[in-house]
Amino acid sequence: MTGTPSADSGLARRALEVAKPMWESREVRWSAASGILLAIGFLAGPAGATGSVTSGIYVVGTVVGLRFFALEGFEVLIRHKVVGIELLMAVAAVTAGVLGLWGEAATLAFLYSISEALEEFTEDRTRNAIRALMDLAPKRVTRLASNGEEEIVELDQIDVGDRFLVRPGQGVATDGVVDEGNSAVDESAVTGESIPVEKGPGDQVFAGTLNASGALVVTASATSVDNTLAKIVQLVTEAQQQKGHSERFMRRFSRRYSPAVLVAGVLVAIIGGALTGDWETWAVRAATVIVAAAPCALVISIPVTYVAAMGSAGRRGVLIKGGVHLEELAAMRVLALDKTGTLTRAQPTVTEIHPVADIDERQLVAVAAGVERRSEHPLALAISRYAHSVGVDLPEVSAFRSLVGAGAEATINGTDYVVGSARLMEERRIDLGDISRVVEALQAQGDTAVVIADAERVLGVVGISDSVRPDAAEAMLQLRSVGIERLVMLTGDNSRTAAAVADQVGINDYFAELRPEDKSETVAALKLAYGHVGMVGDGINDTPALAAASVGIAMGAAGSDVALETADVVLMADDLRKLVDAVEIGRRTRRVVRQNLVMSAMILAVLVPGALVGWFTLPVAVLAHELSELVVIGNGIRVARG
Repeated sequence: MTGTPSADSGLARRALEVAKPMWESREVRWSAASGILLAIGFLAGPAGATGSVTSGIYVVGTVVGLRFFALEGFEVLIRHKVVGIELLMAVAAVTAGVLGLWGEAATLAFLYSISEALEEFTEDRTRNAIRALMDLAPKRVTRLASNGEEEIVELDQIDVGDRFLVRPGQGVATDGVVDEGNSAVDESAVTGESIPVEKGPGDQVFAGTLNASGALVVTASATSVDNTLAKIVQLVTEAQQQKGHSERFMRRFSRRYSPAVLVAGVLVAIIGGALTGDWETWAVRAATVIVAAAPCALVISIPVTYVAAMGSAGRRGVLIKGGVHLEELAAMRVLALDKTGTLTRAQPTVTEIHPVADIDERQLVAVAAGVERRSEHPLALAISRYAHSVGVDLPEVSAFRSLVGAGAEATINGTDYVVGSARLMEERRIDLGDISRVVEALQAQGDTAVVIADAERVLGVVGISDSVRPDAAEAMLQLRSVGIERLVMLTGDNSRTAAAVADQVGINDYFAELRPEDKSETVAALKLAYGHVGMVGDGINDTPALAAASVGIAMGAAGSDVALETADVVLMADDLRKLVDAVEIGRRTRRVVRQNLVMSAMILAVLVPGALVGWFTLPVAVLAHELSELVVIGNGIRVARG
């Protein structure tokens, strides 16, 4: 079959409920009509109808059954100069009819048309489901005017910065931040998490999620065209078009194999007829060979499994951007993981402050927070939050510059300051002096030491702690159990802190004090050594490494533009267990694909010789051909239930 079912993302499970009924499919109706005519023709003879009447019914049934797939086969031949499976089946049916075997022709036309119709129905159903994903967000929104009055507007009228009301039971119209109210929000449509998440002022909410209890006032952070739900729809749609290496190979194989089958059928008829003189018998046998050798089950075995796998992943909040990435998940032997935000919570807090003798704590915090106020790094945000909590006024800053992977620098009241790692100070040739002992002590206990200095000397150090995720150690064990041979932690933090975190989560290998380009080079070196390497990250700093990996996996990517666009696999929830799910899905998909390929090849190995020597009649070959396809499809769909 040349068609391939589209990816049925589990994110669309609510949308699937609005998909059209099977009977509304034109292809299904025509195929059913073909089947009814076949049944009438079969019963007409015993009921006393003449042979010509029975044959006439079969002829009509054959034409009705050929209605779609025969036209498609000839269209592909004319437009693309490709002999497709549809053309093979049409030729076999017409051959049987020309030989007067209209019952066999009608049987072939019906069985193949119903399989084509069901596949087309699946495609339509999924396309409707993807379009209906957008319906998860309400089309009309209660916007709050500046004077507090409510106005009902269309969703596309909501701009960034607008405030809107989400009542209990309503869907969240677009991404935003809660201004007022507290409620539990069902985020399963986005993250795959079934347990509602408590939301309050300052928390982020996503388009397509469902407000369960209290009313919320939200400030929009995205419009209807660029919110998380819109990006998911785009990603799922694009994933349908991305084929895996095996799938592309099978399609190339089919393009060469199908013409060979047609030629072989013609040769069987000519050679067999010439040798025996029984042209009719060998013409029927040639048609039977064409049907038996048609590679439907072989061609469909891979895409149907990939579709089911991506649907299963979507239900768990894992977006896989195409079959090629499923293959990489299955082949992955080594997994590199970023530390901050992946193995740790990415919610660092200031734990210690150590100024030098002539600087007090508030002065040190003011400088550090002033320099870091424009940075989005989690450590910078921790310092800013601490400064706000203790009531430190932040100074005016100029000439800010982010030192990616190292820190930041800025000018305050004419003085240049730098905030960053001890390594950065060494590169700037700023002597740590006695503060080096404090830095070492912080690092030994697993904290990150952020050093503050001016152009000449160190002013102090701030200790920041980021707790390890409680499920990290268990997830690492599970990853090993599903076939990951080596786990590697990559971090820009110092070696002592890296060692402490690695020990807590059960990772033996780590690379510390890495800048973004260093992470990318490390991943490239691991690929060279092991062949298939995955990289898990959550931030902009991880983007080069995600791109360098065989498969880049974004952690907790709901609402993150960079992660959604860069990664090959997107874990919408901030949950390491989703990483284990992704790997398991890849491994299970590979097993089922192999099973399908073996079954398909075995069926061809039995049917083709049997048809050639006359063991199988045309109806038997047709029935076996279509049943084999159903077996392969059924086996592939098992992945969706895993």
